[in-house]
Amino acid sequence: MMFLRSLGTAAALALTCLLPVALPVQAQDRLRVEITEGVIEPLPFAVPTFEAETAQAGQLAQDISRVIAADLTGTGLFREIPAESHIARVTSFAAPVSYPDWKAINAQALITGAVSLDASGRAVVKFRLHDVFAGGELGEGLQLGGSAEGWRRLAHKVADQVYARITGEGAYFDSRVVFVHEEGPKNARQKRLAIMDYDGANVNFLTDSSSIVLAPRFSPTGDRVLYTSYASGVPQIYLLQIGAPQPQRIADGQGTMTFAPRFGPDGSTVVYSESLGGNTDIFARALGGGAVQLTNAPSIETAPSYSPDGGQIVFESDRSGTQQLYIMPARGGEARRISFGEGRYGTPVWSPRGDLIAFTKQSQGRFHIGVMRTDGSEERLLTASFMDEGPTWSPNGRVIMFTRQSAGAGGAPALYSVDITGRNLRRVPTPGAGSDPAWSPLLP
Repeated sequence: MMFLRSLGTAAALALTCLLPVALPVQAQDRLRVEITEGVIEPLPFAVPTFEAETAQAGQLAQDISRVIAADLTGTGLFREIPAESHIARVTSFAAPVSYPDWKAINAQALITGAVSLDASGRAVVKFRLHDVFAGGELGEGLQLGGSAEGWRRLAHKVADQVYARITGEGAYFDSRVVFVHEEGPKNARQKRLAIMDYDGANVNFLTDSSSIVLAPRFSPTGDRVLYTSYASGVPQIYLLQIGAPQPQRIADGQGTMTFAPRFGPDGSTVVYSESLGGNTDIFARALGGGAVQLTNAPSIETAPSYSPDGGQIVFESDRSGTQQLYIMPARGGEARRISFGEGRYGTPVWSPRGDLIAFTKQSQGRFHIGVMRTDGSEERLLTASFMDEGPTWSPNGRVIMFTRQSAGAGGAPALYSVDITGRNLRRVPTPGAGSDPAWSPLLP
């Protein structure tokens, strides 16, 4: 049995737009989400529409309330009590809460808030999280401010605070995903990079479809993206500053193929694969510097991923005769095999927490997304389908997003997410087909 407990008064977010409000804690933290033998009973919560404190903020207050509810419900850990079931009506953020009315409909958590627009059009959101059965607030109320156009980020930040306080987990709603947008027939797909909010909103394209692009990866600060492009005729690695018009080619292999790049935790180092003469090895390169070869074996070594502390690299290799996972020191050296189950393993990615490695597994004609401990123990398969591949971690290490390819001549890739327990499998909305997702860190 595992309990996910509240953190109490959450630490202040390192956000320039976050302004703490002196709203006292009125009750001890008692809310929790309980997971018993893998069965989760979602915590019932209520989000009455936030109060519009200025005349122009009415629609904004409704929209922000709905995104908060959608964020929490989408985790599978919470269940919203619909507005038609509410007995009490919250008409003022300053008014006292009638806890018996919320207890009568079995709400355990209550989120109240208010939205206003100042003279410059800047949006301000205030909120409180209430423990209904304890009859008081859970942590301090907070106030956040930002542009009205960025109202979804304000909603995600509120939901992040609620989620963290109740579960004890890190936040992840205020983040983005870069992916490959695909269109056209299966045998002639056009591909370009796109970026969106974690929930599929606010899609923007980063490249055109003039050349094939693959495997985008965020920098640790979320402002740059590495990816592989066929613009030169062979796969080469490019670096794109988000918002900048032109990408920069790096790791120029002088006619060799370079691919599968990923940033190191410091953001100044890139690890990747280079193929020359039929052999593929792993290299590391400081941006603006030279390359260092990390492996040297007559086999295919690819899909490297750093540990969060930068001390180790997990990668896939067929040096044992089949595709398996290995871990080596970040500067190269002897590697140890960590995958020993039936089937083939690939695309390993180290969890932000450092405790797990996600991977793709192919076994008995099926593809799976799975996780294992860093020593290879406690392997768990989270999904199974015609083709699941390419996992990426949420910033808090709780959720994995991946590509699922449907079968048949008309099959197309789509993005899905799943909790690390294997529960709450969900399709992530994208405008058309999508593949190769990569999750950003929390936005600054």
